[in-house]
Amino acid sequence: MTAPTRSRLLDFVEAEPGPPGGELPEEGARPRRSALSDLAESAPAPRAASDGRPAPRPGVPAYHTPVFVPAHPRSVAATGSDGRPARVPFVVFELFEHPAHGMAALAFTTPEKLVEALGEAQPWAATSLGPLAEGVADRDVTVLLDPRLAPGEPNWRPEDLAAYAQEVRR
Repeated sequence: MTAPTRSRLLDFVEAEPGPPGGELPEEGARPRRSALSDLAESAPAPRAASDGRPAPRPGVPAYHTPVFVPAHPRSVAATGSDGRPARVPFVVFELFEHPAHGMAALAFTTPEKLVEALGEAQPWAATSLGPLAEGVADRDVTVLLDPRLAPGEPNWRPEDLAAYAQEVRR
């Protein structure tokens, strides 16, 4: 049973009766290995794009592979076309300092893998792997697909997310 793909930002404003899908995570479950090899093995053989771009290298996931990335909404004050104050919304991808790769954007092949690595309160957005990699490459940021992270305190706790959601709604 799978839950629909959606942002978790407002899930913590009111308490949920239980985890999505009603399933409890197994105690002491071991993290699964990266799905990068699975994606590469299950993908059809790469072929040249019709617009003349080179095909992906063998073992590299397809450009439009869907990924789930730690992110949250932001907005800035602006003036609308009618001259009245307005808010312009946008999404911020969260970057992480990685000991071996420097600044990194974390990307996960399923929302469950993101939750396992970063906690249930981590807000996220769905995107494609290729545009994400292109968007951060010129900032010297590496994309890590399904990374294994050292256990620790999550960046977002349910109470942080609830406070942020209340602030966003103002």
